[in-house]
Amino acid sequence: MQALIIVGIILGVLIIAMVVLYFVGNKMQKKQLDQKEQINAAAQPMSMFIIDKKIMPIREAKLPKVVMEQLPKRYQKAKVPVVKAKVGPQVTTLICDDAIFEDVPKHGEVKAMVSGIYLVGVKTLHSKTRKMQQQEELDEKGKKKKGSMRTRMMKRQAEYQKQLSAELENRKTKEAEKEQKAKEKKERARAKKIVD
Repeated sequence: MQALIIVGIILGVLIIAMVVLYFVGNKMQKKQLDQKEQINAAAQPMSMFIIDKKIMPIREAKLPKVVMEQLPKRYQKAKVPVVKAKVGPQVTTLICDDAIFEDVPKHGEVKAMVSGIYLVGVKTLHSKTRKMQQQEELDEKGKKKKGSMRTRMMKRQAEYQKQLSAELENRKTKEAEKEQKAKEKKERARAKKIVD
């Protein structure tokens, strides 16, 4: 009898924890999407030459002091995708979005969307650069490299982010359609009252 009570309490606590995690996760996802929208709204197109790209700790990335001072301590050891690029005459270090990190060529000229020090979008300009990038992805036998666990997880995360943003976009359009239909219905009802 006591075992059943203990199991019931444990199950109750687990269910409550799952519900709390679900709501917290949804809230964090919405916050992240809002931040991405703000970043994308502030993005500006630039032409740049990519010198190198790596995944490294933020401390070693040689970012501006202002950025490092504003960064919380818990994130200072985190590894982030970093791109070293030549923008005009100046060599700068940019933090790259996880979703596009694989699309950034190691060496080559690109048209990029940049928001502050954050690289949001990349489009390769020359076909030679694309061919070099495809060659780098192949191993000695001509098969596609498997990649590290981190790169595979980043690809999956990018795919899930794209799916999520598409779903949210669909929801927004459906909500907008519903609002439009409701407005039209109100206008028709108002027109009927005026006619009567």
